[in-house]
Amino acid sequence: MKIAILGAGALGCAIGAALTEAGNDVWLLNRSAAHIQAMARNGLRVDDGGGSRHVQVRTATRAAEAGAVDLVVVLVKSFHTDAAMRGALELIGPETLVLSLQNGLGHEDVLADIVGHERVLAGKTYVGCVMRNPGHIESGVAGKATYIGELDGRITARVAAIAKTFNAAGLITEVSDNIVGTMWDKLLVNVATGALTGTTGLTYGQLYDEPLLKATALAAIAEAIAVAQAAGVTLSASDPERPWTLAGEGLSPAFKTSMLQSLEKGSVTEIDFINGAVVRWGLRHSVPTPVNATLVACIKGIERAMIDRKKQEITA
Repeated sequence: MKIAILGAGALGCAIGAALTEAGNDVWLLNRSAAHIQAMARNGLRVDDGGGSRHVQVRTATRAAEAGAVDLVVVLVKSFHTDAAMRGALELIGPETLVLSLQNGLGHEDVLADIVGHERVLAGKTYVGCVMRNPGHIESGVAGKATYIGELDGRITARVAAIAKTFNAAGLITEVSDNIVGTMWDKLLVNVATGALTGTTGLTYGQLYDEPLLKATALAAIAEAIAVAQAAGVTLSASDPERPWTLAGEGLSPAFKTSMLQSLEKGSVTEIDFINGAVVRWGLRHSVPTPVNATLVACIKGIERAMIDRKKQEITA
């Protein structure tokens, strides 16, 4: 299968490396020239439980270099989705499918507006990875599940073919007949920890050691569950404790959420597609979400301060 990873950061590279080693024609697309050049020069260095190795991968900064593919896996940051897909239309051929594995809710609507609803598939992955340096990742593929599906819940041959390809590459993948529910399940995990660590600067170990923060997390999750239920979404669990436990399961106490990592790098976050999505859906279904709204406001305030500091540094 010819596959393009649109947004080949740490996670995209881990998935792309696995698919490449399984014999697929995989292109890793990223805007970072340093990252692309490092992989083109030395291959992608992958550190995992089996040690360290270099995987020879195909890379590009422009979609035209890859051309039309069978599958586009979208892994850009949420706020880049529209621009990234519009800038990569050379990847789209007559039969191309577009699969979002991004965090949060709302990407599928953005993608459908650009490539057409009939092409768009949804998914969630629990694979965890860290970018160590340009062209160098620490991969957490082993034992981590990925779920994909049609937005209307149908089990189709095209989704089954993608799952077969992923599984053959060691990416544990299941086809879901309730992918919207699966997306909400993952959203609850992100709601549990992302904004709280972003506002406090705490690692997972520190977060889970603070009872007051756990209470806030459970309240945010409970709001999200209430919104999902009002929207008719079928969740795998209705107890806020479950997403809270899942969020930190198997992670080092020193591990940082992606939201905190973004802020520490001076980047804006995906808050609008995580806690912000809960607030939007809550308004749509008349469910109050004061805890999530407060967390969104706090993160937006931190982002504003960060942007203002950058402006001051430029003019200084």
